[in-house]
Amino acid sequence: MFKFSWVGSETHFVDLPHIQQFTNLAIGRFGGNSSAGQYKNEDGCIVWLNKEQDWEFVMILDAHNSSESAELVVETFVNEEYNLITILNKSLPDAFNELDDYIIQIFQDPHFLARCRKVQGETACLIVFRKNKYIWWFSVGDCILHLFHPELANMHQYQLNQRNFYEWIGNVNTFEMEVPCYSTGRRELRKGLNQLFVTTDGLTECPHTSFDNPQEIMKVFDHTKSHSNAVRHLLKEIQENGVRDSTTIVSWNVNIDKNASEPSNK
Repeated sequence: MFKFSWVGSETHFVDLPHIQQFTNLAIGRFGGNSSAGQYKNEDGCIVWLNKEQDWEFVMILDAHNSSESAELVVETFVNEEYNLITILNKSLPDAFNELDDYIIQIFQDPHFLARCRKVQGETACLIVFRKNKYIWWFSVGDCILHLFHPELANMHQYQLNQRNFYEWIGNVNTFEMEVPCYSTGRRELRKGLNQLFVTTDGLTECPHTSFDNPQEIMKVFDHTKSHSNAVRHLLKEIQENGVRDSTTIVSWNVNIDKNASEPSNK
């Protein structure tokens, strides 16, 4: 099993794009350009991958006004590793159903909420779990999840989650509200090669690029043989175009050999 966790306060990667690959999964980090005024990185990331159990669990965080909120969330989930992996190893649909409940339990825990009140700043948080031919996600804030597949691209479908602004975990906390606000979803993957792509918004909001259009991101992977080289190309492009904000990318391929849903009259 592959396990990885990081927050930008540990290593900021300002002026230094960094790519790490494990089998079919690539992790890209870039702290932004110091020439544009950047001097810190407030992103965070967790990646767990279990090939034997056929799943990946990915979290990305995009904090502001300090990295303390991202540090707290990463620390909390690393401490919950045993309980979470026990759930992730369960069969479907139990793994999805129990994960729904347990994530909410973590974020609404009184001790966690008390610690959130003491941090400086707050963070967006996107959690993605893929098992078998299905994907589950949980989103607070404005991080992005794309699914690239030729059949979906033909229908102009790329992005799975909706970006939501003014929604965070931390000092300002959606889970302190009378009605906590977040989004969650599930999707069946198509037969063949599916690419899952998650990113913080430094990539999509970089000036003089068009990566806010998911088709442009997909083209980079279509035209680049190596998965890690495609992530490297994306980070190089935003570096050369003077991005200030940090960017964290996790991208991986999943080959599905089972048939997906089709219309009854096809």
